[in-house]
Amino acid sequence: MNNSFNVLIVDDVVENIQVAMNVLKEENYNLSFALNGEEALSLIKETTFDLILLDIMMPGMDGFEVCKSLKKDDFTKDIPIIFLTAKTNIESISQGFELGAVDYVTKPFNPDELIARVRTHLELYKGKLLLAQHNLSIKIKAEKEKDRLLSELEKNQKEIIYILAELTEAVSDETGKHIKRVADISRLLAYYHPSLSDEDVETVHCSAPMHDIGKVAVDQKILHKPSSLTPQEFEIMKTHTTLAHKVLKCSERKIIKAADIIAMEHHEKWDGSGYPNGLKGENIHIYGRIVAIADVFDALTHKRVYKDSWTPEDASAYIQKNSGSHFDPTLVEIFMDHVEEFVTLAKIE
Repeated sequence: MNNSFNVLIVDDVVENIQVAMNVLKEENYNLSFALNGEEALSLIKETTFDLILLDIMMPGMDGFEVCKSLKKDDFTKDIPIIFLTAKTNIESISQGFELGAVDYVTKPFNPDELIARVRTHLELYKGKLLLAQHNLSIKIKAEKEKDRLLSELEKNQKEIIYILAELTEAVSDETGKHIKRVADISRLLAYYHPSLSDEDVETVHCSAPMHDIGKVAVDQKILHKPSSLTPQEFEIMKTHTTLAHKVLKCSERKIIKAADIIAMEHHEKWDGSGYPNGLKGENIHIYGRIVAIADVFDALTHKRVYKDSWTPEDASAYIQKNSGSHFDPTLVEIFMDHVEEFVTLAKIE
């Protein structure tokens, strides 16, 4: 038999304890004893027991009270309890089982019966513990597999986003470098924002490259026109926000949902004069407000077919001038506090 089992015998009569210990000593258990309920509870706090043989009729705290106390404690509620007592009436036996005892052995007990009962319940307890450990192991493995699959799914989302961003690059006047710069600038703005979490920072960084994905559906002649757009052409250009939304809105995935928000709202303005929905102030999602600054700053500081590049100073002054009208004032303040870092990210030569 496994001699690692710890068994506690609780009885107010020393002779009864000696008899039980003599019977069980051949099983090589680690045997302990207590002469009353209070002493038993004190011992149980110090040692982990695999089974308790508990007398009912004891002065002070009786066996039923000890059992109640143990069953209320999450650390001891599962320890099997066998009542050892001279009480043989049905009411006492029923009460013992109702309190959570696993068995009931009457005194004077038969040695073979006691050995068999103790052995059976220790094996059952051991099996219960092994099953619990097995179930925990399965649960941990399942959680790890779930995390792996979610991680793989998120990687796939990011890969799809960058593929689509490259498609935007192929059909518009923007370059892959612009798309990466906007993502990096957006990430830094999100990082310095006091209300955004690390998860928000990562989400913005991964989703920002999709800000102009709707341009793949806009007429190439308009996208590449070297001069200013006519009012009619500009209305067509503005549809790249809603076109992106029609495609991306169906996804329930975190990064794609964020990309949808950014593509739809990065041309909205703080004062409500933007497009496509004329959203105002904090009604514009924080992701859209962040990418609005990143997109404009990078566009201003780099040459396009229809304009020359601006100096970092002029572009920064434009961002600051339009605080509270085009841009979120809090984000502009963050931008100006760290403007040298944003100029570095924009890789302005």
